Amino acid sequence: MWDFSRLLKTLTFFEVFPLLNWVQDLIKGTSKEHSDKLIGVKNVSVILVAGATGGVGKRVVRRLIDKGYQVRCLVRDIEKARSIIDDKAELVVGDITQPETLNPLLMANIQAVICCTAVRVQPVEGDTPDRAKYNQGVKFFMPEVVGDTPENVEYKGVKNLVEAASRKLSSSSEKILFDFSNSSIEIKNVWGAIDDVVMGGVSQSNIQLSSGKAIFFGNVSTANSGGFASVRTKNFDPSFNLSGYEGVEIRVKGDGKRYKFLLRTETNWDGIAYSYSFDTEVDTWINVKIPLTELTPVFRAKSVKDAPQIDVNKICSLQLMLSKFEYDGELNAKFSAGAFSLEVETIKAYGGKKLPQFVLVSSAGVTRPGRPGINLEEEPPAVKLNDQLGGILTWKLRGEDSLRESGIPYTIIRPCALTEEAGDQEFIFEQGDNIRGKISREDIAKLCVQALEQPSACNVTFEVKQGDNNASDVDWEKLFSQLKADELGVMS
Repeated sequence: MWDFSRLLKTLTFFEVFPLLNWVQDLIKGTSKEHSDKLIGVKNVSVILVAGATGGVGKRVVRRLIDKGYQVRCLVRDIEKARSIIDDKAELVVGDITQPETLNPLLMANIQAVICCTAVRVQPVEGDTPDRAKYNQGVKFFMPEVVGDTPENVEYKGVKNLVEAASRKLSSSSEKILFDFSNSSIEIKNVWGAIDDVVMGGVSQSNIQLSSGKAIFFGNVSTANSGGFASVRTKNFDPSFNLSGYEGVEIRVKGDGKRYKFLLRTETNWDGIAYSYSFDTEVDTWINVKIPLTELTPVFRAKSVKDAPQIDVNKICSLQLMLSKFEYDGELNAKFSAGAFSLEVETIKAYGGKKLPQFVLVSSAGVTRPGRPGINLEEEPPAVKLNDQLGGILTWKLRGEDSLRESGIPYTIIRPCALTEEAGDQEFIFEQGDNIRGKISREDIAKLCVQALEQPSACNVTFEVKQGDNNASDVDWEKLFSQLKADELGVMS
């Protein structure tokens, strides 16, 4: 018997009629805030920011959020973090010097890491409680390290973070869309059932998280002219951009039936989808590669002959389906009514250009202490006082090396003296660690975020300072293309 209440539940979950959600909220006495929000869910791939409450880190978080990324912040003091960081960011308590806090849940669904951590260095004495003069270099006060040591933070802490991230990040040209191995209830709430109840049928399905995987399961029936069950994501906000990738790969374990995987580029409830059918093997994990060029545009299981090619720049939602139909009335040869189960471990894009997955903010001067030919009188205070500051630059270099040796695609940024200036100055890149100058924290944050999107920023180490000219518009591809990739085993 057809169940109208299930239809209502489906329409409410996907916010097909926002007024319907508002009425239900009103009846339940809940806030109207949810109904006023833009339909959709955040792109589930996460950028993890360590050092998020620092001068550079808090700016990185703001820029990532402005660009539509989902951001997770690793913080030691959550109350302090709440007073500094945008409430759109997820806060997780942890410490890079305590590797047991860098657990799989922290790393779940991470796409990349930006590390802005650093030991605290402040004036031994002076009349600048906000350290503004000290940072600007207007007046010099003898610095000292306070809190944890450079060895623990700049080297061991960075190494701990790199090792934890390496278990989730891939050195290949892939982009994780969903990783169910350490998924959360938020990931579960992205997916909802769309069964043939929307057309009068009685099939039922659901998705649940269990033991490091998602399980799409249920009972499909051909009664009432039905015959399909599916689960689909809410619309992503922002959408996935898969430009430059060859296709999507899903790792599944099935029951021998033939399923469909669909991508949608429209936020409409009932629009064109791009479909790919795949067979499963009973109780066997397989990797199914779905080339974007082999997707079939469909509308309700009918192929759309004049449909445009899929717009890979805006993948709005994903869907898994079991249907008695293939396309255009042709029957699914491996369909049978009754119970079904499809386990899913990961959904990822493959065949793209390799991008940096770990951006580390280090410092210019890390190779200069003890280097032959260095005139300390011409060097900035950090180089002159390296030993007095606990070997801060020496340990930063060791932290860099741990990242270079990890196999994670990386970008290591070595800024010159950091300032609180407004930014938007031209960037001057060099390699070889001889550069001197200054640069604003605002511009370093901008650089960190842009590096994630530039293939030519992959596996490079460089120093940077600001130029004399204003440069609000930057040709990032051209800027990064001047850099040479690090040679494995060669200290930059």
